[in-house]
Amino acid sequence: MNAIITGASRGIGKAIAYKFASEGFNLALCSRTHSHLEELANELRALYPGIEVIFQATDVSKKEEVLAFAKLVNSTWGMVDVLINNAGIFIPGEIHNEADGALEQMMQTNLYSAYYLTRAVLPQMFSSEKPHIFNMCSVASLFAYPNGGSYSISKFALLGFSKVLREELKHKRVRVTSILPGATWTDSWAGSGQAPERMMKPSDIAMAIWNAYQMSEQTVVEEILLRPQLGDI
Repeated sequence: MNAIITGASRGIGKAIAYKFASEGFNLALCSRTHSHLEELANELRALYPGIEVIFQATDVSKKEEVLAFAKLVNSTWGMVDVLINNAGIFIPGEIHNEADGALEQMMQTNLYSAYYLTRAVLPQMFSSEKPHIFNMCSVASLFAYPNGGSYSISKFALLGFSKVLREELKHKRVRVTSILPGATWTDSWAGSGQAPERMMKPSDIAMAIWNAYQMSEQTVVEEILLRPQLGDI
């Protein structure tokens, strides 16, 4: 079984990589930093010597780099079973005062990367016995919040992309699931003053994805909303 994970070298993406590796999946990983990917690949290969791990440093905000990563995957594997569009970026601000270019940068990273990669590898998924696409949306896909600005716009758009995919692919046996996590403890929260124990663990998000994948073929979990217990972050 073969799985693609973007934004794989840290946080939620890294937790997903560990979970799918532990279940015997071969992995294709990308993120921006080659050294982080190489370190992760070596860790996974040592822990799970029966799997294949390929990776490529990729700035997913650039179409040509996304397509180059897809080319690596398609030339290595004849089939893709799971695609997890996890890569994303958050730039705080409000629409009237956020930095010029923030909308473009977050749309390119949070939405266009998923669009380009999905289109590029989807033909490889049709031959899978259990093809599944996961898109890492956000609670920001459901409601706007202070200082969310263009981030919320991009995540609303990603949820819309997932809904369209779901309709287009349901008769082709490809399941599509939108993941909508709230505050999850990753490096991006370091220095925020928030307590890690008040937030969700990346491994919980990975487990939710795995559980959705494990459902029978006649069942699809269309959306998974996860929030910290107190629900105020």
